[in-house]
Amino acid sequence: MIYIGLFIVFIILFIFGMTILRTGLFNLSSYNLKVWLEKLTDKPWKGFIISIIITALLQSSSAVMVLTIGLIAARALTFPQSIGIILGTNIGTTFTTEFITFNIDHILLPLAITGVFFILMPNKKWRSLGFILFGIATVFTAMRGFKYFASILQENPEIKHFLLYMADHTFFALLAGILLTALIQSSTATIGIIMGFLSAGMLPVETAIAVMLGSNIGTCITSYLASIGGEKEAKLCAYAHIWLNIGGVILFYPLIDELKLFVSAMTADKDVQLAHASLIFNVLSSFLVLPFAEKFGHLIMKIHK
Repeated sequence: MIYIGLFIVFIILFIFGMTILRTGLFNLSSYNLKVWLEKLTDKPWKGFIISIIITALLQSSSAVMVLTIGLIAARALTFPQSIGIILGTNIGTTFTTEFITFNIDHILLPLAITGVFFILMPNKKWRSLGFILFGIATVFTAMRGFKYFASILQENPEIKHFLLYMADHTFFALLAGILLTALIQSSTATIGIIMGFLSAGMLPVETAIAVMLGSNIGTCITSYLASIGGEKEAKLCAYAHIWLNIGGVILFYPLIDELKLFVSAMTADKDVQLAHASLIFNVLSSFLVLPFAEKFGHLIMKIHK
């Protein structure tokens, strides 16, 4: 029970930090983000580029998907316009996974103190900057917590048995990634947790990649929930997001070992290897579909008449 409680605390801390960070970024640029999505998505490639930028700014593909579905429901966007946005969100979200591999432990406390100081300012822009700094400090503190949590579990026989089972059954690791991400509604948090186990040497990289692939499917639950009760086009946007990620996972699942060898040649740090694998998976999946974005949209419409 102590382990479970500690695990939940670190997850809550991570999600809280991401929410604070996202709030600060959104407050600084919310109007411009909506204008970009409304005005610059007449072509799939335009929506693709803008979506990458906006997702990187908001540090959340789910937030951009919810915003897009809201704009479709308000008839400011159409479903065909959303295809490029969906493809871009998957790439934009990888900026976060790359970012959390940085080592800034030595400045976490000054960062948090500076953030709190700015949050107390009356000026909205300074407050937003404070949210950003405090959110970054909180996220990286949670990442340290995940590593600590993994280290104290090394001697727990039940956990070791569970992780060994995942290492021997990559499909089970894929399902674990789907379920955990659907539960906490954050693929970044799932990847952050797995990075903790990687740093502690408790998981092989190929198993972590399988969990990462599953997290890309699990994160679709947020956009699906946002589409419930909406019009047909809003639901089509959520379905397109689901099918895109399922298709990408089907394509890459047989290539996990090859992907592991490729990223291990790029860096010796296992958490960075996982971040690079996520980037490669999302970039290739999106670029493969982008030339056929309109046909992909028509296919979704046929499947979900």
